[in-house]
Amino acid sequence: MNIHEYQAKKLLSQYGAAISDGRVVLKAEEAKSAASELDGPIWVVKAQIHAGGRGKGTFKEPEAGDAGGVRIVKSVAAAAEEAGKMLGRTLVTHQTGPAGKQVNRVYIEDGSAIARELYLAVLVDRGSSRISFVCSTEGGMDIEEVAANTPEKILSFSVDPASGISDFHGRRVAFGLELEGQQIKQCVKLVKTLYKMFIERDMEMLEINPLVVDGDGNLHCLDAKMGFDGNAMYRQPDILALRDETEEDEKELAASKHDLNYIALDGEIGCMVNGAGLAMATMDIIKLFGAAPANFLDVGGGATKEKVTEAFKIITSDPNVKGILVNIFGGIMRCDVIAEGVVAAVKEVGLKVPLVVRLEGTNVEEGKRIINESDVDVIAGDDLGDAAQKIVKAVKG
Repeated sequence: MNIHEYQAKKLLSQYGAAISDGRVVLKAEEAKSAASELDGPIWVVKAQIHAGGRGKGTFKEPEAGDAGGVRIVKSVAAAAEEAGKMLGRTLVTHQTGPAGKQVNRVYIEDGSAIARELYLAVLVDRGSSRISFVCSTEGGMDIEEVAANTPEKILSFSVDPASGISDFHGRRVAFGLELEGQQIKQCVKLVKTLYKMFIERDMEMLEINPLVVDGDGNLHCLDAKMGFDGNAMYRQPDILALRDETEEDEKELAASKHDLNYIALDGEIGCMVNGAGLAMATMDIIKLFGAAPANFLDVGGGATKEKVTEAFKIITSDPNVKGILVNIFGGIMRCDVIAEGVVAAVKEVGLKVPLVVRLEGTNVEEGKRIINESDVDVIAGDDLGDAAQKIVKAVKG
């Protein structure tokens, strides 16, 4: 689960990290009042969407004077005007894709004198199963770009959970960022603060880009991005309350409400599978035979007829889907339950695209009987390879 920049900064402030004073604006008429509460003389107006690259982004149907999703102005009136220009419009960045995201919130904050821009992040290192720090002197840029062009400018290390965080880790970051004097002590404190926050708040990723050295020589969190473990939100109710459902894919949101694991992709073949490994194999074999998956959808091991029906509805609601492959290996999951769900879903929502079903495992004969005796137009797959070839052929004509 992700949150907006202004929410992340509020959380940083609660833990004692240095941030700029700012106000969030939801309506254009509120912008002038919000900006007037800040000291100036520089104001920064930032579009709030769950995507990076806002400053370099472009708005759909551009207007005169457009300058991306981050704008620097020198008066309250100008800040209010720029906020009004952003609200309700669609911002396209390299992370949103061509569809972009609608700007429903704008953050206005005090400008900062910037002497240096740095990069600092905390994340889960899947390789070592530890929390890792990543830092670079090349702040303000995409870390992927830095990694590709100047990897020697990135320092990365993990923290041993047995010993935990210490001043040593903070000094290691400080030296990697080429800090000096009071900045080193500030960095040690910040690193320990971020680690504590990461643990206590069940985070998956915490990125400060840029972390700046301001005009007074102090460290300052100028931007922040946070991602949280969705499976842990039951113990983080205050974080869950920050969720902005308008930023999420409608189909993925609907799937989460029915305890389905769904991720939208760019292909044309919808996939309904039980088990993440089987889902990956199914997507791979679809690619092998010359097509592309339209989604990753895992109904899980304990799916009910109703859950399967909802999964089918989600798949068919995607206009890009030109065919559907149901691939079930019944271990805990029973093939007859899947069959009943598929038949019920087709009867409820209709079927306008080819459907291939491959069943194997628990109650497979009963599942095949249910499908064969129904009036649903289904193509049977003998095995995964056969099923994939049939759905690709049906879609490609």
